Amino acid sequence: MVVAIGLLLAGSLLGGCERAARSTEAPGASMQAPSPAVPAYAGAIYAPAPGRPQPSAAQLTALGRRIFFDPSLSASGTQSCASCHDPRHAYGPPNALSVQLGGADGRTPGPRAAPSLRYLQTLTAFSEHHHDNDGDDSIDAGPTGGRMWDGRAGSAHEQAGLPLLAAAEMANGTIEEAARKLARTAYAGEVRGLFGEDVFADPAAAFRAAGLALEVFQESPADFYPFTSKYDAVLRGQQKLSPAEARGLRLFNAEGKGNCASCHISERTPDGAFPLFTDFGLIALGAPRHRGLAANADAAFHDLGLCGPIRTDFTDRPDYCGLFRTPSLRNVALRRAFFHNGVFHSLEEVLRFYAQRDTAPQRWYVRGADGKTRVFDDLPPQYHANVNIDPPFGGKPGDKPALTEAEIRDVIAFLRTLTDADQLPAAAGGAPKK
Repeated sequence: MVVAIGLLLAGSLLGGCERAARSTEAPGASMQAPSPAVPAYAGAIYAPAPGRPQPSAAQLTALGRRIFFDPSLSASGTQSCASCHDPRHAYGPPNALSVQLGGADGRTPGPRAAPSLRYLQTLTAFSEHHHDNDGDDSIDAGPTGGRMWDGRAGSAHEQAGLPLLAAAEMANGTIEEAARKLARTAYAGEVRGLFGEDVFADPAAAFRAAGLALEVFQESPADFYPFTSKYDAVLRGQQKLSPAEARGLRLFNAEGKGNCASCHISERTPDGAFPLFTDFGLIALGAPRHRGLAANADAAFHDLGLCGPIRTDFTDRPDYCGLFRTPSLRNVALRRAFFHNGVFHSLEEVLRFYAQRDTAPQRWYVRGADGKTRVFDDLPPQYHANVNIDPPFGGKPGDKPALTEAEIRDVIAFLRTLTDADQLPAAAGGAPKK
């Protein structure tokens, strides 16, 4: 109440000053009315239009769902968003391929592993200087956020448009071609009803409409952030971890052991939200070069993540080379390809790599002509200083690894508690629920 009165008094005083200033103007001085402010939504696809009701979230969700599962929007006519982001696999890839296949022929390998689309609802646009919501704004977490492995898409609707155009994915090539396909769908009338009868007259507007619908669909809680895992039930006080799972959680959190929680946050946030098991930061882990990828047949080619070659705005930042965004570990037990290049195919491999990357590098990297192991062999040497060396990394060849085989099994037991309830049959090796 005191604040409100203070604001009213301040407004009155300022208004009085303004009236006093105006009274000193010469008689007859021209007085121009200020131009009306342009609303922030002007030009946006969701902007209000005279005579057209605003589409509701339910309508946009329904439309986005149809677009997401529609293979007719691809050049091959066989690939939809769900082909790489299968709801029966937590909206991640349905197979063990390191990268998914697409393109006009349906057989072109993509450049990177397909991520899960679950638990991205709080993912912000990329920032070089991020401050966590933990009450301490003095800590700069560095490059954080953005969609795709290199964070180049600033929003869900921007990200949704990229696969529609990408040559190795749905391969439309141009916005106009994607819009033409959308105009020929059985639900084109639904698009017109929500965005105007003339929406297809402007291909860019039709493309933006599809992106908005996909974005709203991906905000559907039941589909994309159900929070129904065993660990969520534990946080609610409804279940308890088994002894192996509890040991795994302790190892996951321990700074001198797994230290996983330093990037894959496992506790509730200060405002009470359940953990997403990622800080959305970008980090260089020194993953081994995947020689089975088509692009890597060229020895001179390197996927450097944040500094290129797919992302192009930081090509002059050598300190960003090799950095990729940290994925959520929710539903990680469902995955069969790990890291940006899909080089590993089991959680056991991933945990052993973390524990033994530096203590047994010969297990992970190739030998050069001189017989010496070429560590971080997917990064040119000038970027090796970017690679993270925090535990469980670190140590010298021959040292004891940070995690034993028994401890690795316990950590994996805990990671399996992060599988959502609708995915549990898939995690056990059976058919997932539909």
